Amino acid sequence: MIETTEKDTVRINSTKFGELEIDKKVIFNFISPIIGFEDLSKYALIDYKPDSPFKWLQSIEQVDLAFPITLCCFFQIDYSFNIPDKEAEELEIENPDDVFVFNIANIPSSDPKAATINMLAPIVVNLKNNKAMQIVLKNTDFDVRYRLFKDE
Repeated sequence: MIETTEKDTVRINSTKFGELEIDKKVIFNFISPIIGFEDLSKYALIDYKPDSPFKWLQSIEQVDLAFPITLCCFFQIDYSFNIPDKEAEELEIENPDDVFVFNIANIPSSDPKAATINMLAPIVVNLKNNKAMQIVLKNTDFDVRYRLFKDE
């Protein structure tokens, strides 16, 4: 259930996090959907544990859907790519400093040290207008299941 408040917030009852009051500044409008979730376009960035390198991308439209996400820099992963012109235009990117890139994580509950991130299809957000999209990178060796923690 989505409830708009008088303030600049939206209230949802998330299956994972319970009742949340979300600042509209952290709600992203996906102009191109996340693969497999074509009917959903509104997601919020949730900071569940402040010291964690992981955040959550909570669907506003389907309250039982939330993706764990992270930034490669938290794990000292060298990760850079050029956003294709078409996608940069659709996101209305004018300044690279306005871009936020994160990756969807897969964290098995039975073995969190086996966590992986999808580096082939990052989520790109224009922080100036909150437009977002998942971009599948072409001509790259980035992996869909890049291991975050190497075997010791």
